[in-house]
Amino acid sequence: MRTTHPPRHPAGSFRWTRLASRARGLAVALALPLIAPLALNGCGYNRIQSYDEQAAQAKQNIDAQLQRRADLIPNLVNTVKGFAAQESEVLTAVTQARAGLVGALQKPGGSDPTELANANQQLTGALGRLNVTVEAYPELKSNENFLRLQDELTGTENRIAVSRTDYNGAVRLYNEYIRTFPPVLTAKVIGAKPRTYFEVTDAAARAAPTVDFNK
Repeated sequence: MRTTHPPRHPAGSFRWTRLASRARGLAVALALPLIAPLALNGCGYNRIQSYDEQAAQAKQNIDAQLQRRADLIPNLVNTVKGFAAQESEVLTAVTQARAGLVGALQKPGGSDPTELANANQQLTGALGRLNVTVEAYPELKSNENFLRLQDELTGTENRIAVSRTDYNGAVRLYNEYIRTFPPVLTAKVIGAKPRTYFEVTDAAARAAPTVDFNK
């Protein structure tokens, strides 16, 4: 009986097979650094990160300007108190509103834009009532320290307005992008959530302060 042996591949053929396999592996390794960025860009991952970082930076700018506004309030209150200590109700309202803003800024886990906007508007209302009170004290209105503080507060309020516009613009760009296709799929995978706008939602805070000139 003749024994049948499996066909043998020539040694050269085997070596060529191994070389071809290594070449394919090398080609894949070299191509990955080029393909990966294209894939990430195509699914929107990189742009999501970029837009989110822009919004985060704009949020930090708002926090910084709000903190500066809060830091100016104690000096303003003390200056007014030196001329109008009897206006304790108005001064207390300003101090409490300032405490609310500081509390929102120092919230554990990070400040919330909506809470910041409401707290800042409450402070704006309290300062509005204080300014009306100041009208009854000509010496205070011409006090150099008071005027300087008023100028610094006005400049800070203007910077807050600019920062708010920049932040809300960055948030709109980010929120709209993560709702488009295909980035919406990537956003779901990586857990990217819509950001909150910096805007007043409290009706009481939004309303202009009521001033009673009979008091």
